[in-house]
Amino acid sequence: MKYIDVHAHLHDKAFNEDREIVISEMKKKGIGAITVGTDYIQSQKAVELAEKHSNIWATVGFHPVDNKEETFDVLRYMELANHPKVVAIGECGLDYYWPTEEGKMTEEEKERQKKIFKAQIDLSIRVSKPLMLHGRPSKGSMDAYEDMLSMLYEHKGIVSGNAHFFVGDTSIAKRFLDLGFTMSFPGVVTFAKEIGETVCFVPLASMHAETDSPYATPLPHRGKRNSPLYVPIIVEKLAELKKESTEAMQKKLLENAREMFAVDKIASKE
Repeated sequence: MKYIDVHAHLHDKAFNEDREIVISEMKKKGIGAITVGTDYIQSQKAVELAEKHSNIWATVGFHPVDNKEETFDVLRYMELANHPKVVAIGECGLDYYWPTEEGKMTEEEKERQKKIFKAQIDLSIRVSKPLMLHGRPSKGSMDAYEDMLSMLYEHKGIVSGNAHFFVGDTSIAKRFLDLGFTMSFPGVVTFAKEIGETVCFVPLASMHAETDSPYATPLPHRGKRNSPLYVPIIVEKLAELKKESTEAMQKKLLENAREMFAVDKIASKE
C-alpha cells in the first residue's frame, strides 16, 4: 500500500456500476481506503465491502443530518463497531449548515444532533476506536466546530479521532490538535486557496488525505465522479503546500493513517 484515502464512500450507489473495477484498479496502484458509514444501513454496506477486500476498511456511524428518519440504536451499532475491519466510529458530529424544514437551524435541532453525537462519543470509548468527525458550521461562523470541541474537551485524553473534510480556521485547528485529533483534507485543496493557510498550519504528523468520494473531486477532474483513485493528486498538492517532497508526504500520510486507524497488515503485504 502506497496511499490511503481515509474518508470515502465506496459503498455509495454512485459506484454501483463499476465498484469492483475501481477497487481492482486501486489495488494495482497501491491505494487503500476507509469507506465511511452514515447511518445503520450504509454502515452495514461499508462493513460488507471491507470484508471482501484487503485494501478497504470501514467506519460505522450516524451522520448528523443525512437520515432523520432513523433513531440511533447504540446496541445495533456496537455490534457492527466490534467488527475487526471497522477502524472508527462515524462519521458523526454536528452540522449547522443545512436548515430544518422550517428554513432555520433551531435549538431543538442542535440538541437532537448533540444527543446523537454524545452517544457516538460514548460508543467510541466503549469499543476503543477513534472518531471520524463531521463538522459543518453555519455560514460565516465556526459554531458547529465550537460546540463539537466543547463536547470533546469533556473527554480529553480519553477519545481520539480525525476531523474529516476540515474547513476550520487555524484557531479551531489548534484546539483539535490540543485534543490530540488529526485533520483530513479533501480535493478542494487543489482549488480553494483559503484552505492552504490551515494546511500550512497543521503539523504533518496530524494530517491525512481524503477524497470524500464520490463528492469533492479535485482538479483537473472537477465535474466528474470522485474516487480514491484521485487521492495521489491530493497527496501531491498537500506536499506542495507543505513544501515537502511528494514521496515524503506519501510515506508520512500512510504512517499517520496506520497510527490513527490501524490500517495495516494484509494490505501492506500486497
